[in-house]
Amino acid sequence: MRAEPFDLSRPRRVHVVAIGGAGMSSIATLLAEGGHTVSGSDLVDRPALGPLRRLGVEIRIGHSGANIADVVSLDAVVVSTAVGDGNPEVVGARAAGVPVMNRREFLPAFAVQQPFVSVSGTHGKTTTSSLLAMALRGAGVEPSWLLGAPVPALGGAAFLGSGENLVLEADESDGSFLAGPRAAAMLTNAESDHLEFWGGWDNLRAGFVQFLEDTEGPTLVCADDPGSAAIGAELDCATYGFGPSDHRIRNLRMHTDGSEFDLESLPATHRVSLRLPGDHNALNAAGALAMVGEMGLDLTAASSAISMLTGLHRRFDKRGEAGGVVVIDDYAHLPAEVNAALRAARLSGWRRVVAVFQPHRYSRTEALWREFGNAFGDSDELILTEIYPAGEDPREGITGELLVEAVSGVPDPASRPDELHWAPTLTEVAQLAVDILEPGDVFLTLGAGDVRDVGDMVLRMLDR
Repeated sequence: MRAEPFDLSRPRRVHVVAIGGAGMSSIATLLAEGGHTVSGSDLVDRPALGPLRRLGVEIRIGHSGANIADVVSLDAVVVSTAVGDGNPEVVGARAAGVPVMNRREFLPAFAVQQPFVSVSGTHGKTTTSSLLAMALRGAGVEPSWLLGAPVPALGGAAFLGSGENLVLEADESDGSFLAGPRAAAMLTNAESDHLEFWGGWDNLRAGFVQFLEDTEGPTLVCADDPGSAAIGAELDCATYGFGPSDHRIRNLRMHTDGSEFDLESLPATHRVSLRLPGDHNALNAAGALAMVGEMGLDLTAASSAISMLTGLHRRFDKRGEAGGVVVIDDYAHLPAEVNAALRAARLSGWRRVVAVFQPHRYSRTEALWREFGNAFGDSDELILTEIYPAGEDPREGITGELLVEAVSGVPDPASRPDELHWAPTLTEVAQLAVDILEPGDVFLTLGAGDVRDVGDMVLRMLDR
């Protein structure tokens, strides 16, 4: 990392490579809203570029050294993790003596002005950080935020507020969660993932410890998650959860549109109404409110504010309804996330839960395929499909059919779907789903790849 954060105290000219990605477009938004001159490039024109153009960001489609040469007095180039050293814009910038920084290296530039309130963990980061941004606004402060997905209730994935802090969805996948300074930090859970970056669980766990240990203000962990609870106990962090904790969920009641519960945050109890389904989202909300309490802010006002949050992009996201079938898309791509999404659907009262799961990355499938075996017990019918590579090269013997083997081998019938199907292509998935689905069912598309497209295909086919 850079010895000193990039200086944003005066107007700068910054070029963002792969500007259409979730993380890069959010950085570009904050820069443009902060009065800096921003340009960028991406391989394809995509919806995320429209809001940036409206902010005055100059965008070029395609990567070329000319994109750098044409920018007068360029101060910095920011690149996503996926952009390699051979990218012509990276090569051109370095040849011209312009600093090139990745996301982790650039984030401290924002933290110097607004120290981060960072939310990290293996699952639940986007939802919890979105709830936290909403709760802080309700509590009377005006934070900035930098999230991993658009949030309609907040107006987008990024916003430059006038308050003292910036809510950061702090990503452990590339180590950028260690960016700071951090005024407060919370850990939703700690499990093995992204080990191709970290080299092993011990290194990732040490990263989570550093994340909390190097935070200057309140630190918070989920007491219900063994990994985060163990780290929190070492560091004497505040806790939240369903079990014994400093901020405890009581009297949870689930319904089709969300949930209601009491949050015991001594010395008071706060009634919370949430428009996001599933007990996992109740836990996310409790974490966000617990952080507000740890920061000494108004929990009653914050509790009221989060009741307005709904419709997170690719987080139990209702795509539509046709033929009496509701179609929902969810980004879940790890075993615990899949289990939580299916449980939320089961508790919401549909006649049957029909799901398709698309494994994400060969490396992740190779590491976790056995753990997926017990993740689908709340589905009545499950369709498994081929792996979404996310830019990775295929690995010998690693295919989506490994999950068929894992699910089929589960000995307890209650922990596996009633019916299991294999359809290698998304077109085959859609046709199979239409044959299976009946009025009163919910159809879930699960995965971090392009499986969302299946939901739209099914809606069109059911409409016909």
